[in-house]
Amino acid sequence: MSESAVVALVKCESYDEKEVYTAVKQAVSLLGGWAAFVSPAEKLLLKPNLLKRAEPAAAVTTHPAVLKAVALLLREEGCEKISYGDSPGAQSMETVARGAGLAQAAEEMGLEAADFSQTRVMEQEGVSFAICQGVWEADAIINLPKMKTHALERITGAVKNLYGCIGGFQKAIGHTQYPDAVSFAGMLAKLAAAVKPRLHIMDGVVAMEGNGPGSGDPVPMKVILASADPYALDQVFCRLIDLDPALVPTNAYAAGGQAVIRTVDGDITAAEAFHKYGRSGFRVDRSDSLQFNVGPVDWILKNLRQRPVILKERCKSCRICVESCPLKDKALKMQGKYPVYDYGVCIRCYCCQEMCPHKAIGLHQPWLGRVLAGKWSR
Repeated sequence: MSESAVVALVKCESYDEKEVYTAVKQAVSLLGGWAAFVSPAEKLLLKPNLLKRAEPAAAVTTHPAVLKAVALLLREEGCEKISYGDSPGAQSMETVARGAGLAQAAEEMGLEAADFSQTRVMEQEGVSFAICQGVWEADAIINLPKMKTHALERITGAVKNLYGCIGGFQKAIGHTQYPDAVSFAGMLAKLAAAVKPRLHIMDGVVAMEGNGPGSGDPVPMKVILASADPYALDQVFCRLIDLDPALVPTNAYAAGGQAVIRTVDGDITAAEAFHKYGRSGFRVDRSDSLQFNVGPVDWILKNLRQRPVILKERCKSCRICVESCPLKDKALKMQGKYPVYDYGVCIRCYCCQEMCPHKAIGLHQPWLGRVLAGKWSR
């Protein structure tokens, strides 16, 4: 992130389509307008968050109104070659997109569904990525992340949303190759450098706090954020929820400097942004500890660290959590009616928690772990 990285911050009270359209238009104008990022002749890919099938009100996925607003604004700029897509954690993109209302919005706007079923290998700084065909075919990517918490990386922001450029099966493998927060963040930074989105527009009208990215609680933030720099955008997201940006592992890969926060009334400081647009008490992991795997002592750390737990009162015995575990020797298996964890095997990737459709997997921090991390409550 350069010292002059600009993040547009615009108030947006609801998902009324006209209001979202106006907010997105203002945000992009504050960054220099669409011509600064795309041209009408290019093939454009809109990359929303399609984690799993969920109603828009659940705040799991990018809201259809945001996709429609971006598409309409691009149409007005003369852009005709526009597609959309993401690689969900489970099920097909079409199934998830239709369940989240994005397929209907895309059809209304005449957007093609990009190919996110086939992949090709892309190399970046010694890492091989199985990038979805729809990403390869695009001249420019416009990233549309959802403002959410995340069990592993603390937040799902602009950088983390790019993980959906990788094919579903390969995403699961990635969690085994980069099993802790720091190594996973390093991989995400290389992925961001590989796919190079032109613009990032974050849906923060209704965010998700608590047990994110798939089982948390919707909370109004009433903002649209936009930036050419994903790290700057994530930094401002952190400021709005009073989270130290240094606690988010992906932010360590920013080039340095502080984001310039630009509103329709002029540039403001991070403190002013929080005071005017932020939310105190936003439920997110604020502990000082990060998740590392450090050889011989990893077993001890695993027993002190936060871990996923089955909430039996919500569990429907659907087995999706077991199927979502990326390990060959599964970290949880069905024992009778409910899945049971083997925490000695579990790498704390939280794929199970992300994909549970019933909010039946919570996060538990052992008492001693809370003491050592200075985290008495969340």
